[in-house]
Amino acid sequence: MKKLFLISLLVYVPMFLFGAEYVVNSPDGRIAVTVSDENGTPLYEVKYDGKTFIGKSFLGLITDIGDFSRELMLNGSERKTINESYGLRNIKQSNINYSANEMICRFDKAGKQVMSVIFRVSDRDVAFRYTLNAPKGKFSCVIKEEKTSFDMPEGTTTFLCPQSKPMTGFAGTAPSYETRYACDEATGKNGWGFGYTFPCLFRNGDNGWTLISETGTDGDYCGCRLLGGPNGNYRIGFPMAEENNGWGDTSVQMALPGETPWRTITVGATLANVVETTVAWDLVKPKYSTEYKYEYGKGTWSWIIGMDSSCNFDEQRRYIDFAAAMGYRSVLIDALWDVQIGYGRIEELAKYGKQKGVGLYLWYNSNGAWNHAPQSPRGIMNDPIKRKEEMRWMKKTGILGIKVDFFGGDKQSTMQLYEQILTDANDNDLLVIFHGCTLPRGWERMYPNYAASEAVLASENLHFSQGFCDVEAHCGTIHPFIRNTVGSMDFGGSTLNKFYNANNKTGSRRVTTDVYALATAVLFQSAVQHFALAPNNLDDAPSWAIDFMKQVPTTWDEVRYIDGYPGRYAIMARRSGTKWYIAGINATGETMKKTLELPMFEGGETVSLYMNDKLVTAKISKKKTLSVSIPNNGGVVIVR
Repeated sequence: MKKLFLISLLVYVPMFLFGAEYVVNSPDGRIAVTVSDENGTPLYEVKYDGKTFIGKSFLGLITDIGDFSRELMLNGSERKTINESYGLRNIKQSNINYSANEMICRFDKAGKQVMSVIFRVSDRDVAFRYTLNAPKGKFSCVIKEEKTSFDMPEGTTTFLCPQSKPMTGFAGTAPSYETRYACDEATGKNGWGFGYTFPCLFRNGDNGWTLISETGTDGDYCGCRLLGGPNGNYRIGFPMAEENNGWGDTSVQMALPGETPWRTITVGATLANVVETTVAWDLVKPKYSTEYKYEYGKGTWSWIIGMDSSCNFDEQRRYIDFAAAMGYRSVLIDALWDVQIGYGRIEELAKYGKQKGVGLYLWYNSNGAWNHAPQSPRGIMNDPIKRKEEMRWMKKTGILGIKVDFFGGDKQSTMQLYEQILTDANDNDLLVIFHGCTLPRGWERMYPNYAASEAVLASENLHFSQGFCDVEAHCGTIHPFIRNTVGSMDFGGSTLNKFYNANNKTGSRRVTTDVYALATAVLFQSAVQHFALAPNNLDDAPSWAIDFMKQVPTTWDEVRYIDGYPGRYAIMARRSGTKWYIAGINATGETMKKTLELPMFEGGETVSLYMNDKLVTAKISKKKTLSVSIPNNGGVVIVR
């Protein structure tokens, strides 16, 4: 009897310590998510093809009404199948069929249900969010900390963008997601001491890749970052107090019952799932309807070449003429237009542009009191009264959209400002581009008039630094696998000038080829593209390059991964209607020869091949392959 009792005790104790355990799989069975509680701590783990991609990691929230990260019991689950279809013209794929298995895990504390975690698992992605119940007499709470973590397997390497120290950079405008990625680094670091900006890419050795991000963030939450720790452990970080010059709280105020944004984990044996994921939009819904039919397209932009001095009436009229000659939809008039052109003459330019079939985008400083950026117009987009009045003027004038710059933070108050600008703009038929800003988190679907965000070390740095020009291709090979996978990226590149100066003879010198410029027009996705082209390119750039830039689409129906490695090379395919574009760039340091498998083409089909800075024709082989040569700092484009 004594021996039997001891055996029973040994069996019982683990059951008490480790509690319940639930598993949800992807529809194809390759992804398995296990949710459990161990000694009162809620945990999850992710496996792909039986291999660990996220080890046992923490779940939970710490609030002013309770600590929902410990002393919890996993007490039941609900399951259902998600099958949804939707169309979206301004992301990487126009028609999406989203299928996932959902599991809602209920957690109790002291005998009462306090929190649920909703997991959705598709064939490419794992997503989860928290829901908080409303205890008796409580209708709101403050979320002080999110305990969500991501435990990376041993041997994982990282491809991460470090978060900046607040109130640094130009005029105290950091953090604005504009730092260089560090590639192929070991885990165990924390960037510059402030974590990393989303999205975050990890290589799980030879097993595959993991992309971590978030989606569905609006004015009801803050934007988050990833904090690095020892032994490959990463966790969610809230904004820092110093962001936005101290404006706004670092915690989250939430009405109850309430839901958090989604944490997303994309996994795959290759980078195909990362490139082709639509998880950022699969999980969200439009926040408001619109009576307007927004149109996207290409445009010109004088500032990247001519800087502030180009913002004058005559030069902007010249750029309108240039846009008309290119068949482009718009001209972006950048900072200082209010003082160097004036409101009255902007109205003249708008009328002139309308005659030419070209509309205007106008630049604005977001600023109230959160940085020291002097560029004007200032003090409008932060002020609800002035903002509404200004937007009514823009609608009357026929302005197409706005570019709002210099945000510098991820606090809930800042997310509310983004949302306020978007909603007021929609009331006045205005598209919105954000610069010096946070990552978009499903915003293309959430806000019908949202166009794009910078949130990347973009083309302006090519003007300011020869050093950045020298690594342009290296940086360019990163964005299709990280930043641009989860949201429209307003890079403002594809210049055909040899130099970043209006005279095209001085300034920082472009080291990439002309075909590289064409390739990035395909690789870098944004439904609105203001390219770094200049009027002189009509005379001094190759005619085949100009013709390509006239016809290249900005909206796409499909994307496919072909090949690549972040920081070395990137090759992918995009489809617009029935027309395929295959684009590749190379930063390996030597000419790269590749035989590309192109199943979207027919064997024997003739295609246009942009290679070695010339346009030729080529034939797809019977095996549906094509051999190409891509020089270092160069590109290749194949068009059917």
